Amino acid sequence: ESSNYITRRQAIKLLGDILLDRSNSGVMTKYVRSMDNLRILMNLLRESSKTIQIEAFHVFKLFVANQNKPSDIVNILVANRTKLLRLLADVKPDKEDERFEAD
Repeated sequence: ESSNYITRRQAIKLLGDILLDRSNSGVMTKYVRSMDNLRILMNLLRESSKTIQIEAFHVFKLFVANQNKPSDIVNILVANRTKLLRLLADVKPDKEDERFEAD
């Protein structure tokens, strides 16, 4: 929770890289089962920086894609569905980002 933009941007990018690496699937599974982690990511989606929003989106989608979501995660996603859909529509990158569009 640094106030330094570069630190926050690099931290969320590193987190995404670690969680998306197949060799860390156990870590990723544990991470996406945490309600606190979901709340942090949802707040990062509201950042003023598009770069941080996009990096947060790549981690956020792991929560959504998790087939075995705990009920507290499902409840948060359902309760915030409308806000999340509106927010994600606004997160689109300024330039064409093939990775974003594919997701």
